Amino acid sequence: MCLIVFAWRPGHAVPLLVAANRDEFYARPAAALAEWADAPGLIAGRDLQAGGTWLGIGPGGRFAALTNIRNPSAPQGPRSRGELAQRFLCGDLSPEQFLTTLHAERDAYGGFNLLVGDTQQLWHFNAHSGQAQALQAGIHGISNADLNTPWPKLQRAKAAFTQALASSGEAELFALLADTAKPADEQLPSTGVSLEIERLLGSVFIASPTYGTRASTLLFVNADGSRRLVERSFAAEGVPVSEVRIEV
Repeated sequence: MCLIVFAWRPGHAVPLLVAANRDEFYARPAAALAEWADAPGLIAGRDLQAGGTWLGIGPGGRFAALTNIRNPSAPQGPRSRGELAQRFLCGDLSPEQFLTTLHAERDAYGGFNLLVGDTQQLWHFNAHSGQAQALQAGIHGISNADLNTPWPKLQRAKAAFTQALASSGEAELFALLADTAKPADEQLPSTGVSLEIERLLGSVFIASPTYGTRASTLLFVNADGSRRLVERSFAAEGVPVSEVRIEV
C-alpha cells in the first residue's frame, strides 16, 4: 500500500474513513478483498507471494494498513511487511501493546509505516524512527515517507479527501484515488531513485506496463460498529479488473 488518506473522528457518525491505493508490480500474485478461510473474521486482500496483507479489518473492530518507506539503499529485511498487518488483525493485543512488542523486531522488515487501531484508538508506527504515536482526531495521510510528509501527491490527495468528506460519497473518494496528475520535476521528492522513476511514482494513481496501482480501497467504519469495504482492482496500465464490496 503506497498511499493512504484517512479521517480519524472519534464521536462522529463515521469515526474512521480510509481511502488507499496499493502500488505493486503487476506480476506479484495477489488475491482480492475477501474473508480469509484460514482466519475467520479477517477481511483483506492477500499477497499470494508472502502471505500477508496491506490493508484489512478484523474481529473486535480491528483495522490495520501499511506502506513501505522508499529508500533503495536500505536493507529489505528477511521478513515480509505484510505479516505485520495480518498479525495485528488476528491477535488480541491493544494497538499500543502491539507496537511496543514490534519496536524490538522492526529491523527484521524493510522500512514501513503501520497503522493499527480498534473502535477506540488509532496508532501510527514508523520503522525508521521507531516512534509509535496515538493519533489525534483529524485528516492524515501517509505515502512512502513519514506520516503527513508533504509530498505533492499526498498533499493533493489530502486536499481532495477533505472536499470529499462533505458527502463521504464513494464516487468522489474513488475519483481522488484515480488521480494521475503529476507534479513538476522540481516538486518531486528525492528518494534515491532515478528521475524517471520519481516521475512515475509522483501521481496518486500509478499506471505503467510493469508497476502501478493494483488496488484502490475505501473503508467506512460507523459508530455502531458496522463497517463497509469497497475495493477496485487494476491490471497493467491501470485497466480495471474487478470491484468487491463487503459489509459487516
